[in-house]
Amino acid sequence: MDRRTYLGTLGAASLGGVAGCLGGGNPNTTLGEPDRPDGVTSEALSYPAWGEQIPDVTLPDPLTGTGIGLRDVDRPALVSFFYSNCMSVCPRLISALREVQIHSVNNDYADDVGFYPITFDPQRDTGERLREYAGEMNVELDAGNWHFLRPESRERAKRVLEEEFGFVFQRTEPEDGGKYMFNHIGLVILVNADGYVERAYRGQEGKEGTYIEDLKKVRNGGGGFL
Repeated sequence: MDRRTYLGTLGAASLGGVAGCLGGGNPNTTLGEPDRPDGVTSEALSYPAWGEQIPDVTLPDPLTGTGIGLRDVDRPALVSFFYSNCMSVCPRLISALREVQIHSVNNDYADDVGFYPITFDPQRDTGERLREYAGEMNVELDAGNWHFLRPESRERAKRVLEEEFGFVFQRTEPEDGGKYMFNHIGLVILVNADGYVERAYRGQEGKEGTYIEDLKKVRNGGGGFL
């Protein structure tokens, strides 16, 4: 699937709202259509948004040696994008997801949800580095619900993320010869057990509670919380 051209620049204001009521006319979702500016639809956004299917891609989990097909995941999941050398958006994003993971472990629903951060820097984010990064970020790999996904090459990362997910990232080379970095947006996608997007969140500050509450609703089909 060739994703739509990204609206605006990397610094554009968020268009993927998180508010909304249950229901909303889409039989494939539990959460209703999010509150968004007039005229903005899921089809208009570059990335998979409310009511659309997650791209049909399979990516390696270097820590388990297995490939994970995102449409084959049969539980609600949070899919995100990062690289471990990031010093701005990514640490906040991964920290927010880690808090949700800890909540799932402490409240006995870890087996019912999944976390799938996809690196767009496979050159440096080897399996060894990702295991180290999990320790740095206090991710509980032993819980079994967190899977770092790593495209096999830079070319594969660019093709999957930009063409399939519509996720734009730009490599920057420092003039002083230091580490290369990336300009990119912060994006987390909540996918239900049938592979349909319930929410696409932009920005991570203070989102942990929203992730947890939306996950509860999706897990329970809009009914009472477990």
